[in-house]
Amino acid sequence: MTENPSIMSHVSIGTNDFEKAVAFYDAVLATVGARRVMEHDGAVAYGKHFPEFWVQRPIDGRPAVVGNGTHFGFFAKSKAEVDAFYAAAIGAGAAPDGAPGPRPDYGEPYYGCFVRDLDGHKIEAAFWDQELAAAR
Repeated sequence: MTENPSIMSHVSIGTNDFEKAVAFYDAVLATVGARRVMEHDGAVAYGKHFPEFWVQRPIDGRPAVVGNGTHFGFFAKSKAEVDAFYAAAIGAGAAPDGAPGPRPDYGEPYYGCFVRDLDGHKIEAAFWDQELAAAR
């Protein structure tokens, strides 16, 4: 088995409307090849092979809040996947926070988008063009 290249095990976000949040992430994360990989009462985990991104009711029973300066980025395999992620998110009720496109300040190979999910969490899909990176 190849070693997992990620430094993260998983992240979890809280939601104030669990059913709507899960429907949102079912639609949006499918565009980057993720699916539900684990479920518990009030929590669903998404990933490709293992639980990497959890959506859940806050464990302490208090309202979920958005972290100022916090955002979650998802890998896309192409610019088309970034575009599909953005379209699915907007179609599922997300607020736009940066349309798909290059961001030269992030590096020439970067192409991505940003939205705010139904609870206001900032999420991103990003494609890093390896061929362009190698040519530089």
